[in-house]
Amino acid sequence: MNALPSAACLNTKQTPYYYYDTQLLHRTLDAIKRETDKHAHFEVHYALKANAHPQLLQQISQAGFGADCVSGGEITAALKAGFPANKIVFAGVGKRDDEIRLALQQHIFCFHVESLEELEVVNALAAQEQQVARVALRINPNVGAHTHAHITTGLSENKFGIPLTQMNTAIDACSRLEHITLIGLHFHIGSQITDMSDFVSECQRINELQTELNQHDIHLRYINVGGGLGVNYDDPDGGAIPDFQAYFDTFAQHLHYTKEQTIHFELGRSVVAQCGSLISKVLYIKEGEHKKFCIIDAGMTELLRPALYQAHHKIENRSSQGALETYDVVGPICESSDVMAQGVLLPSCHRGDILAIRSAGAYGESMASQYNGRPLVQGYLSNDFSLEERKI
Repeated sequence: MNALPSAACLNTKQTPYYYYDTQLLHRTLDAIKRETDKHAHFEVHYALKANAHPQLLQQISQAGFGADCVSGGEITAALKAGFPANKIVFAGVGKRDDEIRLALQQHIFCFHVESLEELEVVNALAAQEQQVARVALRINPNVGAHTHAHITTGLSENKFGIPLTQMNTAIDACSRLEHITLIGLHFHIGSQITDMSDFVSECQRINELQTELNQHDIHLRYINVGGGLGVNYDDPDGGAIPDFQAYFDTFAQHLHYTKEQTIHFELGRSVVAQCGSLISKVLYIKEGEHKKFCIIDAGMTELLRPALYQAHHKIENRSSQGALETYDVVGPICESSDVMAQGVLLPSCHRGDILAIRSAGAYGESMASQYNGRPLVQGYLSNDFSLEERKI
């Protein structure tokens, strides 16, 4: 069932903007909770990088999730939205000193440390704050993922994490640093992963590492497996809620953990992608020599993913039921890469038609820019529309 309201309703706000279906968000959160409740050791942190819209964050925090942050700004946003500090984890390869101090002062749960030098810096700043910082080492498991090269993160030569060959050195460093306590390991192999075998491979590598550590009498209580679960960009309505059962069952069946350990997940895209649509208006229809261009008022400043790594989003013409025609849907930005889709079939488009670019709730608004002097895109929740507007 299509969750979007009519074109007339969508046309009551100034385009372009993001429309967020809060009912779908709640159903998604409920689905995650149903599955994690089956596994007493599983805990979920929402990855703020996917979407940090304040009202969405409030609803996610109220559902009882933790927060996965990669900047001081995200930590501040998470705290403001009601996420408890003791459920916040802080990752990122380039944490600034002021961001580390903020995290220490707020007493967050854990730092995910991504280099040997970062360990030294966290230790020094924790000493200044008269604290002992809880850390988990982000280890590169050298596990590939069946996804785009720009969003795979678990290979040995990725910029993220500590190489496997340096893991023991990092563990030894934790033991000698007085203001560091090592509580666990962190992994993340990539994003938009729909092949569960990738997660099986991740589990197998974690099992190997834990066996090695246990042989040296090192027993860690915290294992963070990252996130990465993909969504259905081809059929956002039929695949509105990802298969969380298959995802969590994969880890329950293949990851070896003890009753003393907690297993943490960092889900972002799979939580919010399908509840968000970028709403845009057709400005012009331009006839080329061999193709037809549908020029809209949303571009790469509002949704960067298609220009950044040729991401696919389903596009709907909410105003027309005319005969199908083939268009290149393009934005107004002065860049040749500002293309939402090429050769897409849409009901005949005309100036003023309302288009919806689906599955845009993740990495849409959060990656928006002001390039070309454009104002930052606004985001509206479905309950921001009055009952009268919804009846239009």
